[in-house]
Amino acid sequence: MTNHLLHTPALAQDHPPRNDGLPLDLGWVESVRINKSAVERRAATLNTRRTVKQIWQAAWLLRAITFIDLTTLAGDDTPSNVQRLCAKARQPVRADLLAELGASALPIQVGAVCVYHNLVRTAVEALRGTHIPVAAVSTGFPAAQTPLRLKIEEIRQSVAEGAAEIDVVISRAHVLTANWQALYDEVKAFREACGAAHLKVILAVGELGTLRHVGQASLVAMMAGADFIKTSTGKESVNATLPFGLVMVRAIRDYQARTGYQVGFKPAGGIRTAKNALDWLILMKEELGNAWLTPALFRLGASALLTDIERQLSHYVTGRYSAAHRHPMP
Repeated sequence: MTNHLLHTPALAQDHPPRNDGLPLDLGWVESVRINKSAVERRAATLNTRRTVKQIWQAAWLLRAITFIDLTTLAGDDTPSNVQRLCAKARQPVRADLLAELGASALPIQVGAVCVYHNLVRTAVEALRGTHIPVAAVSTGFPAAQTPLRLKIEEIRQSVAEGAAEIDVVISRAHVLTANWQALYDEVKAFREACGAAHLKVILAVGELGTLRHVGQASLVAMMAGADFIKTSTGKESVNATLPFGLVMVRAIRDYQARTGYQVGFKPAGGIRTAKNALDWLILMKEELGNAWLTPALFRLGASALLTDIERQLSHYVTGRYSAAHRHPMP
């Protein structure tokens, strides 16, 4: 399969310069205005303005796999199921399907494996010899209702265990009370604790009250040095939706225009189907362009998504939908 979406350079993990942040600009934060009706209209028409079918859809789905942060964040996680997850991360699509698609030579691997802090070392060992980073959720995930000193220590320990990316959760109260200085200071402390590890800041958008709050929190997190902003923990009642995503990526676009820094975006929570994944890829292409369609700047936080993508690829090859058990996950 030949397609410009699948060229090897686009799949590389070459990160742009890190976002150094900037001093908190309260004037910029307070100037944020969101037209809710316009956002909802734009989000509703995104997947009607651009569609991909047949070989092009298969190519986009292969590309989507490279953006997945393959995740397990369950209370019954064990070293063995994390090891199985990492095996799937190494070979996310059955070899026979890749051969039929003419994609055997392409470096199809997931963007990262995301686990709880106590399983970071297990994942690092299981992925040794690959370029797949391990991401650790941190800072009292998912509620963030722990003291700041414990959050910072958790980050430091995850980095010491080998995590290359840290997904932190903000204190929602700072947003709900418009205490932007407290939010800035918190994220800045997280960035310092991460050291060389990349900082992905989870906003928990479903608990922030308004779209304006989502836009404001996005800006403050980036000013404080976030390398990525992420929609959700996946544990809230409302997680990643296209209207939330649209507000966040436009904040990223505004930040890049003013500072020159490219900040990544990660929707997470409720992304379970290949169609969902394509909707997010279309959002990125329409709003931020091809420059953001790289694992260095775009991720999909998901667990069940990969199985459905494999089933869609199987349907393209065979004309039939295969059973989910033919594409096993841990």
